[in-house]
Amino acid sequence: MSLSAKEVWKRVLDEAARQLPEKVVRAWLEPTEAVALEGDRLVVAVPDEFAAKWNETNHGVLISRVAETVMGKPLNVVFRVQEDRQRRPQMDFFVSPPAAAAFAQPAANPSAQPLNERYKFETFVIGKSNQLAAAAAHAAVEAPGKTYNPLFIYGATGLGKTHLMQAIAHSILQRAPDTRVLYVSAEQFINEVIEGISRRTMPELRKRYRHDIDLFLVDDVHFLEGKEATQEEFFHTFNALYEAGKQIVLTSDRPPKEIPGLEARLVSRFEWGMVADIGQPDLEHRIAILRKKQEQDHLEMTIPDDVLRFIAEHVRSNVRELEGCIIKLLLFASLKHREVSIELAREALTDKIRPGDDFHGPPKSMPSIDRIQDVVARRWGVTSEQLRSKARIKTLVVPRQIAMFLARDILQMQLVEIGQAFGGRDHSTVIHSVDKVQRQMSRDRSFRDRIESARSELIAQ
Repeated sequence: MSLSAKEVWKRVLDEAARQLPEKVVRAWLEPTEAVALEGDRLVVAVPDEFAAKWNETNHGVLISRVAETVMGKPLNVVFRVQEDRQRRPQMDFFVSPPAAAAFAQPAANPSAQPLNERYKFETFVIGKSNQLAAAAAHAAVEAPGKTYNPLFIYGATGLGKTHLMQAIAHSILQRAPDTRVLYVSAEQFINEVIEGISRRTMPELRKRYRHDIDLFLVDDVHFLEGKEATQEEFFHTFNALYEAGKQIVLTSDRPPKEIPGLEARLVSRFEWGMVADIGQPDLEHRIAILRKKQEQDHLEMTIPDDVLRFIAEHVRSNVRELEGCIIKLLLFASLKHREVSIELAREALTDKIRPGDDFHGPPKSMPSIDRIQDVVARRWGVTSEQLRSKARIKTLVVPRQIAMFLARDILQMQLVEIGQAFGGRDHSTVIHSVDKVQRQMSRDRSFRDRIESARSELIAQ
């Protein structure tokens, strides 16, 4: 009686387990599945490209020899990435595949962007930096259109704003599959308004946005700044949905009051419900995020805990960069044919490590706003008190703007907080200062080098 592919692979694994260390078998060979037996070739599916290359390079000869012994004839074992994973983006290799959809998502608007199946509450790691936003998101699910409406989530790029917003939609759809969800970016809304005006199809656009949806999700509303016609349409769309009791969720890279060129009436409406921020994850949170990725893709035996901690200590910007480091590290290990270690991580992630980080110890603590003011004042020949004063004399303007820029760049402080630290200045003054320094840095190399020197001193403290 002929054996199936799975039966042959089981026999091969049983024999390989006698010749390989137990941890190697559990980490590399058990998370596989035989999918085809074609003549003298056995095709075995593995979770990702790294696992395929690793098994072929390190275990291929032994496995083929064992297979020949088991079958009594030559048998070539070929490792291939599972088909469903081949179709997924590279970043998705480290997130568990989505379960079968339990609901049919209705299309409220044919032009709407689809929801990402990865962005659910189950895969969102909660820490100090996002616990308020996460709690508000759960509350919005419990009482759509009532508890927190609108829910405004803001924070820097790559910290999980879109993930949390779409998790709300997924949870509401699980409870009420007939919910009409519309997820768009502010840029898409702007483009549709422009097209609607030029083609004279605004009535149809208004109907789609104001009458045919129950849950309205808008990403990156800060792009509305300065666009008067679009803000007018958004204002009336917001009012129509709000008055109808529809849940509205918005994301931005800054709070409503800090979006320049945003009409006051929109600012007030964005603040009607709940404004919650997502900050940069602390060390413990970053480790938890990496461990979640490790667990989801069964990488416990591939990436040691000390390597995860090394990455978390040295890569502090956002979740996307943490995920990118895992991908790059695995690819680097595959190309070098070496096991993942801290030394390998140092080599693979040299471009990801922040300047001034100590590779052989934990990262330095971040400087305080007072420390930034002291360093800039000394280097530019003024005093810290002058930087914090109300004085607007020419000799103080440039160093004050530089200190504001460094506070925003290094500490990721909110604009309002920076303004308060410099004599109670308005957030628009901070925006102007940061923009002006950035423009000057792009034009003047010596100016940029001088600021980078001050940054190096602050980070290396």
